[in-house]
Amino acid sequence: MDSLHGLVGGGRQSEQKEDALDKAVDYVQEKFLGQGPQDNESAIEQAKDEAISDFIRKQYKGVTGKDIPIADK
Repeated sequence: MDSLHGLVGGGRQSEQKEDALDKAVDYVQEKFLGQGPQDNESAIEQAKDEAISDFIRKQYKGVTGKDIPIADK
């Protein structure tokens, strides 16, 4: 199943390529929202996480006028 996820942009290999903000989103989803393990997400789930982290970046910049100090991968 992992190789199938990898073919469409998901899976454990893609999880390793996430930036720190994406990993923080995963952590909140797993630990606080009870969405289960986030270490082998589908490409769709990873795209949702990226959209959430992009929203956070945009809001941070809107409030502070500066980019968030976490590089986007």
